[in-house]
Amino acid sequence: MSTMPRVKARRFDPSRRRFLKESATTAGALILGVYFPFKNYHLPFRGNAPEEVQVPQGNFDPNVFLRIGTDNSVTVISKHFEMGQGVTTGLATLIAEELDADWSAMRYEFAPSIPTLYHNLLFGPVMGTGGSTSMAAGWEQMRQVGAAARAMLVATAAAKWNAPAGDIRVEKGVIRHPGSGKQAHFGEFATDAMRQPVPASVTLKSSQDWKLIGTVLPRLDSVPKTTGTGIFALDIRRPGMLAVVIKRPDQFGAKVATFDATEAKKVPGVVDVQQIPAGVAVYATDTWAAIEGRDALKVTWDTSKAETRSSSEIFDEYRQLASGKGLPAQNRGDAGTALSHAAKTIEAEFTFPYLAHAPMEPLNCVIELRSDGAEIWSGCQLQTIDQFVAAQVLGFKPEQIRINTLLGGGSFGRRGNPVGDSTAELAQAVKAIAGRAPVHLVWTREDDIKGGFYRPMVLHRVKAGVGSDGRISGWQHSIVSKSIFTGTPFEAIAVKDGLDHSTVEGAADTLYAIPDFHVEAHNAQSPVSVLWYRSVGHNHTAYVMETMLDELARAAGKDPVAFRLDLLSEQPRSIAVIKLAAEKAEWDRKSQNGRSRGFAYHHSFDTRIAMVAEVTAAPPEIKVDRIVCAVDCGIPINPDVITAQLQGAIGFGLSMVLRNRITLNKGMVEQSNFDDYEPTRIREMPEVEVHIVKSTEHPSGMGEPGVPPIAPAIANALFAATGRRVRSLPLDLKVPA
Repeated sequence: MSTMPRVKARRFDPSRRRFLKESATTAGALILGVYFPFKNYHLPFRGNAPEEVQVPQGNFDPNVFLRIGTDNSVTVISKHFEMGQGVTTGLATLIAEELDADWSAMRYEFAPSIPTLYHNLLFGPVMGTGGSTSMAAGWEQMRQVGAAARAMLVATAAAKWNAPAGDIRVEKGVIRHPGSGKQAHFGEFATDAMRQPVPASVTLKSSQDWKLIGTVLPRLDSVPKTTGTGIFALDIRRPGMLAVVIKRPDQFGAKVATFDATEAKKVPGVVDVQQIPAGVAVYATDTWAAIEGRDALKVTWDTSKAETRSSSEIFDEYRQLASGKGLPAQNRGDAGTALSHAAKTIEAEFTFPYLAHAPMEPLNCVIELRSDGAEIWSGCQLQTIDQFVAAQVLGFKPEQIRINTLLGGGSFGRRGNPVGDSTAELAQAVKAIAGRAPVHLVWTREDDIKGGFYRPMVLHRVKAGVGSDGRISGWQHSIVSKSIFTGTPFEAIAVKDGLDHSTVEGAADTLYAIPDFHVEAHNAQSPVSVLWYRSVGHNHTAYVMETMLDELARAAGKDPVAFRLDLLSEQPRSIAVIKLAAEKAEWDRKSQNGRSRGFAYHHSFDTRIAMVAEVTAAPPEIKVDRIVCAVDCGIPINPDVITAQLQGAIGFGLSMVLRNRITLNKGMVEQSNFDDYEPTRIREMPEVEVHIVKSTEHPSGMGEPGVPPIAPAIANALFAATGRRVRSLPLDLKVPA
């Protein structure tokens, strides 16, 4: 509520949650102590942690998270990055509910990069947004902040009016004492209220008293985005700023051998050319001049350690790996023996290509070097990582790097890179010119599509059977992929005995009660850089699990929904979601209007989602007409944001289903822009229905869980329409005449 946050703040009881602490070293010698929770939305910490330590729980001092203005505005200092997922609205809802604020007065700003105050409670003392954790982590903390602020305002009013605090009422930003008729708005008391001691404990509202949680509230970021007043990194202008683009190699792992900048320096506006670890940086007075200068560069590359294979060759190696012994991820019962007794068996190979994140706003950021540190303007998703990376490159302490977090035009995982690639390039670019000017690093769309970080290529092999009793009789599952976490600061706590859990999540930890179940992984090697992609491993494991289950159900002569319900008999929340989706889609009724239907269910990020896809097989192609979704994400904080997240996930997932793939030809990416890596078009969007399960459970993630079920639901509908099983993405939706 004061202009500057107080550093000293009361903390939650640290015994509420226990964390792991490990250190990891990246290839770039970045040493970063990272805390991770004992139970995280990605990682398989189920009691096998090498060490348990306590770290302080987040504070709930209103001075840290709120600023109340004399105009009665209530500004939430958001520690989480807004990339379109609605997190700023969600956090503000939690605070406003307990504060009894007027929603029309709510505002937001992004918090400074101070991890001791603004760390993600599910990451430990790391400031960052990801893993669909923001609302789950903020659920109690932000309500505590609002309740504490309310108590401090009430205490101030009680002292000024000489009235018992219990007689003071607060509603929609107005403090009242009914007995005397006195009243005041928040802004009148805020300064004095913040001199009050922060309550050691507060009582939160019961659910029946909620006025905002669970209701549809206007998003706080909608107006600035639609009026053009919202600030993105592309909007930043600093005095004397230079635009920089980088010439990167066409093949991953290649390095600069020699370069000739003679022609580049002749381009009007180009002021400098420097070699940096990522390639050759061209500096200019504007972005277009920098791009033209880069095009004029002559560079020869050392490809001795580069990826030179094509996609088909890489998949051939994956098949060889899959034939060997892998790293055990799950070994329940005896899958081999069960399969030998199966009445019917199905063997299948699934392949998934590299995928580019392709956020609408390409990567870009600004840095200004000073004698005592540096200041960065960025759509920053992992502030602590970026602080450490920039500090290491520039020779400062992390706290000497100030990060101004701005709005981000999408991410899908790309802006949250655990090795901070774009921030490292930015720092290297300003260091190369000794900080004589601020630098604005810009990735073009082609830079991002052809040379970024990708969802890994993946190959699955599955052999599964059903017995004469119609139940699953053995499941053997092998997954080949390059590890996402190996070589990052997260390796020590994300990779155990060589197994990267993100490779097998959604399969090895499935909620389906498959009694004889074996899952193993194989780590592929390649210089191609890989990164988590919206829903991480779930976006390929869900496809395999759900299409195989559909096929097994039909082999057993059972309804696909009933087959799943039988496997989830001990999972009441899963059962409720599946039944709701089936009911709303009228699963039991015969398909009409020439449409065919497919079903899929998946559990990820502690959220359960079931989808029914309706498609029409009309030569020469299949049209996706309708998607019916049911979701259990715990207490729904804002149903409209949940609905938007599912609609967005379906639109995002459709491009992966319909056509998107990154392919290599002799190590070079063949795609370059939205003409050959085309996003979903509005004409392709199906009708989407969202049904939210009423819940009293702790809120869980919504940013990613909507992606995994969409592809298998459509694929299962495709089978119902054509009798054809498609084992790989993207789907071939062409229908023979």
